[in-house]
Amino acid sequence: MKGFRVVFTAILATLLFATGVAVRASQDTPKAQQGVANLSGLHDFDFLVGDWHGHHRKLKEKLANSHEWVEFEGTLSMRKLMDGYANVDDNMFNTPDGTYRGVGLRSYDPKTGQWAIWWMDGRDPFGNLDPPVKGHFEHGVGTFYAHDTLRGKPILVRFVWSKITPTTAHWEQAYSADDGKTWETNWTMDFQRVAPSVAAAH
Repeated sequence: MKGFRVVFTAILATLLFATGVAVRASQDTPKAQQGVANLSGLHDFDFLVGDWHGHHRKLKEKLANSHEWVEFEGTLSMRKLMDGYANVDDNMFNTPDGTYRGVGLRSYDPKTGQWAIWWMDGRDPFGNLDPPVKGHFEHGVGTFYAHDTLRGKPILVRFVWSKITPTTAHWEQAYSADDGKTWETNWTMDFQRVAPSVAAAH
């Protein structure tokens, strides 16, 4: 009987390997959510689903007491992922120096009721992702923070979504070099929803 169990175990292992079924260690498998899920913010970014035209205003130098702004146009197209627990937007920026793309990826954590937002710059497709900004919406305003570095020095990064209507929205980014005591806004975007017929034509 003992010999049978040894042979059976060997056959089972061979079948699992042959069929591609992997037995993963517990630390490789994310744990299931425990407790009551906080879904209060799950639909916070529903307003952004669809196609948008964006007007951008961006400082040429960040945290350098610069007052020289550059303005340009762009587009944003957003859709939901993972049954609404994530979403992604594809952005195109028509800057004076040329056109490039970027991707914003967001993921909702039902344990904390917060969103995390990552940014991928199309000009550096193999570059490391910046630390995600994390936060939530209150009274129609979404505020998100992250610790990062700029030119080798620690900074705080802040994203703010505001002035949200069915057809408009405002986004801005700011940096702080003094742990949030003062902020320098270095990029703003004002969005206007594109009518479905216009979006389909593009």
